[in-house]
Amino acid sequence: MTDLAADQNAGFAFNPAQQRPAEAGDLPAGVCPSLYNKDLAPTKKDSRSWGAYSLFTLWANDVHSLGNYAFAIGLFALGLGGWQILTALMMGAALLFVLLTLSGFMGPKTGVPFPVMSRISFGTRGAQIPALIRGGVAIAWFGIQTYLASKVLDVLLITLFPSLQALLAHQVLGLPVLGWISFSLLWVVQTMIACWGMESIRKYEAFAGPVILVTFIALAGWVLYSSGGKIQWTAPKPSTGAAMWVQIMGAASLWVAIYGTFVLNFCDFTRGATSRSAVVKGNFWGIPINMLIFGLIVVVLTGGQLAIDGTLILSPTDIVEKIPNKPLLVLASLSLLILTIAVNLMANFVAPALALANLLPRQLNFRRAALVSAILGFVILPWNLYDSPLVILYFLGGLGSFLGPLFGIVMADYWLIRKARVHVPALYSDDRDGPYHYQNGVNRRAIQALVPSALIALLFAFLPALESVSHFSWFIAAGLGGLFYWLLTPKGQHYEDQDGEAIAVNHAQH
Repeated sequence: MTDLAADQNAGFAFNPAQQRPAEAGDLPAGVCPSLYNKDLAPTKKDSRSWGAYSLFTLWANDVHSLGNYAFAIGLFALGLGGWQILTALMMGAALLFVLLTLSGFMGPKTGVPFPVMSRISFGTRGAQIPALIRGGVAIAWFGIQTYLASKVLDVLLITLFPSLQALLAHQVLGLPVLGWISFSLLWVVQTMIACWGMESIRKYEAFAGPVILVTFIALAGWVLYSSGGKIQWTAPKPSTGAAMWVQIMGAASLWVAIYGTFVLNFCDFTRGATSRSAVVKGNFWGIPINMLIFGLIVVVLTGGQLAIDGTLILSPTDIVEKIPNKPLLVLASLSLLILTIAVNLMANFVAPALALANLLPRQLNFRRAALVSAILGFVILPWNLYDSPLVILYFLGGLGSFLGPLFGIVMADYWLIRKARVHVPALYSDDRDGPYHYQNGVNRRAIQALVPSALIALLFAFLPALESVSHFSWFIAAGLGGLFYWLLTPKGQHYEDQDGEAIAVNHAQH
């Protein structure tokens, strides 16, 4: 069957009697066992529990990650002062609000996770490509983030039990013995939470969000008190004129690129959203409003410390280590650990678990896939990856170059080509006449759009001659991916729109 025939297949009907019978008795009749399990199934509309507050707490955790603070604080070193940093962050926040809302709306509409959503544009088999790229990036960063959190735990354990200092002297496979203990403890905690499923993750994020906000507001308040209310708003080496505005726009673009993974698979979370209104409200309070608070905290922490002793901090942990009160230092360190676990669960655990479940749905449910991805994140010895600039640059940077084009293709197909019309049951069918079967389950047009746009993104990432515009590479790559796909795809076709309630699952109970 040709791609064009698939595009014109407006009359496809999901008829269970005509489909391959389910191989397992608990599967709905009509779905293909190699495309469906209960964790990949649509979420029943009456069981969706992610309200505006749940989505807000996702951002309350992720925005305030230590990596984001390091990025924003680093803007001071580039010559941007307080108001320039706030301007850059709010420009990025406005763009992210639009992108994440468009991406998020796909969740309540269909109830399906990103690997299944990708079948719309890449085909029932071709969807493995975007899912595994997103999952591969996440597995590496899960291990790296767990390693970075373990260093915070090292400091906390030594503070509480000074005799543990001796365990730093002995290394095994590149990590001190104490590091192994801290890493293993955090690995176990995160794996246990994730293996209980998406509802467990939702509850943890809801718990962690207020803790993180209160902690960082209190930390900023302590710095403001210590500085006598003085804040240095200008950078040590301020940038001015046109160069300043280029840096502001570049910082705003990089702020969006940081979320290049999340804008791709946000429907993994919003598939459980109670409504589109919940997505809008959660995103509004979680992105522009929360990012404004984040920016103010950055300015207070950095500018306050500059006013105190002229020191340019690199991370909030620099502030925590200076807390003179031991109980408060312990509480602050625990809050940073709670934060890192929350960020890791949402950004680096859900995507690979669903990608692996999509790869082997008959063998791996979400819990087993989460365990497999956690084991992979452990055995790659992530501290060695983190200590290798070449690995970070070429492996993670190379994979990251695909994220923009993937987003552009999926968004162009869903919003511009299909006008948000999706035949959800057909996403789980291997019928050769199905609208998402294309040619042997792969949409060649999506691949033809992905390859050149990803190659261009790689050039931006690695060619020194393009360094001046590399900050905008995500937008360029996403735009090219969407444009190439739109040009390659026939227009004016009629697309069936059918919900997936007949094969949906109550994930809150599953």
